[in-house]
Amino acid sequence: MVDLETHRIIDIINSRETKQVEEWLKSYPNLQIISRDGAQTYSSASFKAHPNAVQISDRFHLLKNLSDAVEKYMYRLFPSRLVIPVTSQNPHMQALYDTRNRVERICFAHKKRQEGYSINDIALLLHAATTTIQRYLAIPDDEIPEGKENVRERQHIQQMMNKQAAIDEVRTLYSHGHAIDEISRLTGHATLTIKNYLKDNCSANNGRYDHRMPGKLAAYEQDVIEMRAQGITYKKIHENICNKGYSGTVASLRVFMQKERTHQKSISKNERGPVEYIPRKCLCQLIYRELENVHGLTQKQYEATIKKYPNLGEIYSKLREFHRIVFSKQSAKLDSWIMEAEQLQIDELNTYINGLKNDLIAVKNGIDFKYSNGLAEGSVNKIKLTKRIMYGRNSFMLLKAKLLLNEYFYQIN
Repeated sequence: MVDLETHRIIDIINSRETKQVEEWLKSYPNLQIISRDGAQTYSSASFKAHPNAVQISDRFHLLKNLSDAVEKYMYRLFPSRLVIPVTSQNPHMQALYDTRNRVERICFAHKKRQEGYSINDIALLLHAATTTIQRYLAIPDDEIPEGKENVRERQHIQQMMNKQAAIDEVRTLYSHGHAIDEISRLTGHATLTIKNYLKDNCSANNGRYDHRMPGKLAAYEQDVIEMRAQGITYKKIHENICNKGYSGTVASLRVFMQKERTHQKSISKNERGPVEYIPRKCLCQLIYRELENVHGLTQKQYEATIKKYPNLGEIYSKLREFHRIVFSKQSAKLDSWIMEAEQLQIDELNTYINGLKNDLIAVKNGIDFKYSNGLAEGSVNKIKLTKRIMYGRNSFMLLKAKLLLNEYFYQIN
């Protein structure tokens, strides 16, 4: 407990139980304003102990919980990289992604020849000799061998088929009147998994497919792609990025490019025209930052993303509107915001809204009043510092005595 006026710690308690917190608060009969987070424990205890006190929900937690809800929604629904129409044409980049093997190089040469490209132009795009291009073009269309998926693609397709079969089985059992617990017993799936399978937007494709953990190559990936599109050999690319600080192997570059080209080819099958993709993490950064402060995302890419995924634009709009309501202290607009946000029918957002409704008066007070939990959060850091000074070898009563004495004698606030 921290005094909002003097900024000093008054007391601490080693429990989160509602009854104990209630009794603790009753020992301070003169409390008029209580700033707290949105936990039901503190809300209930504060109301029972001081029903006439003004309760204020902390603004930081309001904004943080909303941002977390939006981020969870994006991670659940969107893949690690989102496909958008290409925003800038680059024939060399297109040639890089469309020519993973000899079959695709032959098909690419035939396609460009039909578009009016000369043999020399095709040779420049493929970084090949003109005699090689002539051999490609000499192959009749009906004799071009069929392309085959690589091992990784075949494994992914099989996994999606297996998951789709599991989804269909769960939905069939549910349509026949089986309860979720019974379906769990019959199929062996957890109840949460079954609930996800029953949702309309459940996809057989895992959103984390093609998601890469940051590694040594992460900072140089775009450089590798651009240099490879220019026909520079892997050995030379390795030398160039090693001069910038890369410490990995040449083999890592080959594996990375193979995965990139495989991914680009897989998403191109379901799209019309050339495409590009942007990382989901860049879109998640828009929850906390302005567009100009997000590295790896341009204005054109953002506009193309919003056009293809309009629900993203809607949720960004609601997020910014909530920020305006909080910082402009216009709590009267909160009710209309809640009604409009509920119409989006987003599970994570609805959970957050239900929390607002259960504590609506305190939430509006948090918008209108100047008080917040900042003092309490800062005091937690002081408590941790005191524990470290004592090397953690202290009882709760000793910690409390030392902390309150420091507050009184040294005025460390």
